[in-house]
Amino acid sequence: MKEVLTNPTAGYYMNRDVFGQTGDFITSPEISQMFGELIAVWLVNEWTKCGRPTPFQLAELGPGRGTLMADILRVFSKFKIAESDFSVSLVEVSPYLGQVQEKHLCSSQSQEATELPKDSLHYKQSISLYGSPIRWYNHISDLPRTFTLFLAHEFFDALPIHKLVKVDQGWREVLIDLNREDFTLRYVLSRDRTPACLYRMNNEIRNELEVSPQSLVITQAMASRIHRDGGIGLVIDYGHEGDKTDTFRGFKNHKLHDPLVDPGTADLTADVDFAAVKWAATHPSAVEGWKANLTYGTVDQKDFLTRLGINLRLDQLLASCRDETVARDLKSAHRMLTDPVEMGSKFKFLALYPPVMEKILERYPPPGFF
Repeated sequence: MKEVLTNPTAGYYMNRDVFGQTGDFITSPEISQMFGELIAVWLVNEWTKCGRPTPFQLAELGPGRGTLMADILRVFSKFKIAESDFSVSLVEVSPYLGQVQEKHLCSSQSQEATELPKDSLHYKQSISLYGSPIRWYNHISDLPRTFTLFLAHEFFDALPIHKLVKVDQGWREVLIDLNREDFTLRYVLSRDRTPACLYRMNNEIRNELEVSPQSLVITQAMASRIHRDGGIGLVIDYGHEGDKTDTFRGFKNHKLHDPLVDPGTADLTADVDFAAVKWAATHPSAVEGWKANLTYGTVDQKDFLTRLGINLRLDQLLASCRDETVARDLKSAHRMLTDPVEMGSKFKFLALYPPVMEKILERYPPPGFF
């Protein structure tokens, strides 16, 4: 899965724009500005609740085209948050998408190549349309150590999974093998236990499950940064609370696609196991003096956006709209984002906070989650 998606020369994400109507799938920020606006308001509110520490870092993992970040930066400018108060850090492994993000987020004058110091942990830098510095990183571990607002929208679903099956002899892993008769790919079962089999819980009651060690490592890295340096994390993705089994699938041209057919031409994805993500967020490894981070959620996207006022925002946009086609598109986007049959119940929200905020959050709970 990792090879198919991020191989430097032939990886699905590495050399093309895969988002939107002309791509293979569409994301919530691409559907409507309302989504990004509400996320931005939530971030400003929670940053204010923390005492408005500066300088801070706005970090997005897997930012796609940069559409969500563009909406967030526009809202931040409306709140008069000075560009000198924060920087933007994008964790992006695709050089092509990095270029798309730069064109979307930065002025043409700021996109000229800049020579970086030899010891630089970021591989590219620029200035946003609103004046804040933007830097691109390959890994979350490369991000600067400072108060950080973490955002991960449809990021974890693309991280590699291992599929485990319980048989009479114990746990075995589903592997990918070459069918030598016609040189197609096929699923096979490992002859013995593999290292991935160690990731299942001792009290696991399912006979099949998917585990994503990389998701756990990245969650622990984010959680330990929040604990030691201060910050908040918001994870948005489709997923479950540790009860689903087989969710691995491919998407091509907005339709389901066999993951083993024409690898590299379709998106590969699996539902996020939020129970495992929450476990990782509250059990970072080898952090001295560590206390469990606080997690809130998951809640359905419909509930989160409704509680934040998406219906009111829709009414405001419609009141100022004079074009019937635009008005119809706004209503359609609202339905797509909130209808349980569409994205409303499929996508979940999860928030991470440092333990020092426990008393504050008891008095002022995170909006959208209650």
